[in-house]
Amino acid sequence: MTKNLKQIIKANNKYSNEFDKEDLSAQPKKNIAILTCMDARFDPAKALGFEEGDAHVIRNAGGRVTDDAIRSLVVSHKLLGTVEWFLIQHTDCGMQKISDETIAKLLEDDLETASFDGNSWSNNNNLKSENSKPGSKEGHNINWYTFSSLKLSITEDLKIIKNHSLIPSNIKIHGFVYEVSSGKLINVEDYK
Repeated sequence: MTKNLKQIIKANNKYSNEFDKEDLSAQPKKNIAILTCMDARFDPAKALGFEEGDAHVIRNAGGRVTDDAIRSLVVSHKLLGTVEWFLIQHTDCGMQKISDETIAKLLEDDLETASFDGNSWSNNNNLKSENSKPGSKEGHNINWYTFSSLKLSITEDLKIIKNHSLIPSNIKIHGFVYEVSSGKLINVEDYK
């Protein structure tokens, strides 16, 4: 058992012993859904003042509007009643520091963790173990949703949501940039 697994089991045992939220509904109390990045520096509950049961949080690399994000947002509204959605992308996002082609080439070489030197990504060939799997060309068949401009990324994604045929016009949709250096939310219209 790894150190992380031991800590998670211990924390969950404590949490479940004190658990008093068995009456929470699957429908968020605030009727809110949030689409955001998976970046560990952003904790939506803490940053937005939410508690368990307040909102749906949908996360992916970059907080991008993918087919699966649309699927989750539609289910959130249609089956669970959310009527206000927040798209939150963030500064210093890793998806802005790489291209789809670079990810595909890294994966073609090997499947181990790559490293970023502040300028570019590369594979750590010296970290390969005897259990390392060979690379795969399959990465060339995936849209990784990388981007070069944060403002353009969030603006385009908001447009996709607002114009999607499965999303009703009465949904209130907001766009924000989370600044990882300050913890501040910036309305996309105010972000430069």
